[in-house]
Amino acid sequence: MVRSGFWYSTVFRLWGAVLVCATMASFPVRALDTAAKQALVLDHETGAVLLGKNADELMHPSSMSKLMTIYMVFDRLHEGNLSLDDTFAVSERAWRTAGSKMFVAINSRVTVSDLLRGIIVQSGNDACVVMAENLSGTEEAFAEAMTAKAHQIGLKRSTFRNASGWPAPDHLMTARDLAVLAGHLIADFPEYYPLFREMHFTYNGIRQGNRNPLLHKPELGADGLKTGHTEEGGYGLVASAVREGRRLVMVLNGLSSMKERAQESERLIDWAFREFTNITLFGPGAEVTSADVWLGSQAVVPLVIERGITVTLPRKVTKDIKVAAVFDSPIPAPIRKGDRLASLVITVPGIDPQEIPLLAGADVGRLGFFGRLLAAAGYLLWGGDGS
Repeated sequence: MVRSGFWYSTVFRLWGAVLVCATMASFPVRALDTAAKQALVLDHETGAVLLGKNADELMHPSSMSKLMTIYMVFDRLHEGNLSLDDTFAVSERAWRTAGSKMFVAINSRVTVSDLLRGIIVQSGNDACVVMAENLSGTEEAFAEAMTAKAHQIGLKRSTFRNASGWPAPDHLMTARDLAVLAGHLIADFPEYYPLFREMHFTYNGIRQGNRNPLLHKPELGADGLKTGHTEEGGYGLVASAVREGRRLVMVLNGLSSMKERAQESERLIDWAFREFTNITLFGPGAEVTSADVWLGSQAVVPLVIERGITVTLPRKVTKDIKVAAVFDSPIPAPIRKGDRLASLVITVPGIDPQEIPLLAGADVGRLGFFGRLLAAAGYLLWGGDGS
């Protein structure tokens, strides 16, 4: 006998919509265009993609690739192989580096703490070279290490030729790789991530402001990460914002001006928070329903979700959802905790049905000989449910 349930539960109707969206990680909502050549907006917790445009297209990341240099430094700090108080020597090559600068002095020594702020707040190319030369000997060797580490943490298509994002033919990333990198910086290094929301930094008597336009409007909830601009790549931004405990990550590139970057990033982050929401469905091991057991030491077995589920959905997609727990009943004993016994099936109009495994939440032993004999007699006398 196949059992299905929860068709008329308001709570399960809502949960069903959420689960579908979590599985598909994309949404059948009104398409939103963007002036950016490449764009990706996703939910940090669930990974659901809210907007994508050429997200896997190789592009020139400009100074946004400095995030990988920052990751390399954060990683060493986190592992205890480096300290914020350590000082690095400034070579003539670093001092001569063109483009945006921290204005380090030749033959001086600069703390790792100041160099990080010089990269994050001031976008200093010179600070990147100082980091690279002191950590790997040469910038070229550091770029090779950046590429290897990037592939290790899931940046599948990124290749680095320098530490700063200075234009180079093979210095390429995708919007998706930048979003993955931003996610790692947020999740892996909570002790250092607050550096990204610092508004100003003064070094060598020169005060410079953070170029992230979203940081200058506190109501947007932004707290990072990095801008970029070159002739090849256009104007870009990797940003993250938090509202009511929910974090979004956004990558834009190929915009025509600083003004367009500021306007488009604000418009898209507002849209993403307005159109979508997160719902926590179940905690780890939460019981969804239960199933009858045949010839078992217990009459029923709980059916549970293995891991906690928090998912993203469009705010207007909760109607016309159907949810059913589907399994053969009764389930014969013995049953071992963790056995897959059922499926939670979710259907939404216009979307393929989705299945989430339901597992046994407890061991259920098999009845002994006399217990099985009595159960069989009861079945013959009164039917399958014993009534």
